[in-house]
Amino acid sequence: MDRVIYENIENMRIAEGISQRCICQELGISIKTYHNWIKGDTAIPSFALIKLANKFNVSIDYLLEIKKRAL
Repeated sequence: MDRVIYENIENMRIAEGISQRCICQELGISIKTYHNWIKGDTAIPSFALIKLANKFNVSIDYLLEIKKRAL
């Protein structure tokens, strides 16, 4: 997975003034799991991407920085 997703999540979290501990509580994960995601050591599961997109009021495409190509 491209590194940009991890940077996007962290940048949005910081911009919103939300602690890592708070995000972990909302996602129901440990801080270690979150750190592994942000470092890119483990993939972020779809349930978490959905919750994060809803939390930050963005699309999953935005988190993943998917650009639509002209067909």
